[in-house]
Amino acid sequence: MRTVIAGGHGQIALRLERLLAARGERPAGIIRRPEQAQDLVDAGAEPLLLDLEAATAPQLARLLTGADAVVFAAGAGPGSGAARKNTVDRDAAVLLADAAELAGVRRYVMVSTMAADAGAHHPDEVFEAYLRAKGAADDTVRSRTALDWTVLRPGRLTDGPGTGLVRLAPSVDRGTVDRADVAAVLAALLHAPGTAGLTLELVAGNATVEEAVAVAAGHDG
Repeated sequence: MRTVIAGGHGQIALRLERLLAARGERPAGIIRRPEQAQDLVDAGAEPLLLDLEAATAPQLARLLTGADAVVFAAGAGPGSGAARKNTVDRDAAVLLADAAELAGVRRYVMVSTMAADAGAHHPDEVFEAYLRAKGAADDTVRSRTALDWTVLRPGRLTDGPGTGLVRLAPSVDRGTVDRADVAAVLAALLHAPGTAGLTLELVAGNATVEEAVAVAAGHDG
């Protein structure tokens, strides 16, 4: 299985690439700086060089040729202003949807965030822009009938080693989740077609990743 990950040098993406490579799959990550390439190679992924803020849908679609799935894990990141929340967190996610449609790639897994909402209000102007950008991107992707999409909305991200125990449902209480566990859930979702059409929130919990994804997909595994 070939999975192309937008934001391929991100913390969640690198973890996901290692997981996919370890199970014999063919991950590829889109990066915008050549010096990031070796980190992807070390993770077992193919680096694909493209600036998502400057690319066109046909340019990106060419990188998706032969892919079985795409994952949007890009983000403007901390320290970026409101404008880049729109160009990366919103527009690049929509660009990936456009390119996936052009390339005939149906499976699209979105890494979003809890409380994402195109009409969100927050005292912090930049964080409000982030929530609105993520919400608008989610809305656009969920409107695409040509895509088998799943939107994953993790809680506050932490950098522990991961516990392998999560809570995954359309709505969960606010909480935290290790990036390692987010990556593990993403890897499982890619092989869970029953989760297509679902928006799922994710925090640390008591179910194994496999159990949680199986329940979300509508069966007990």
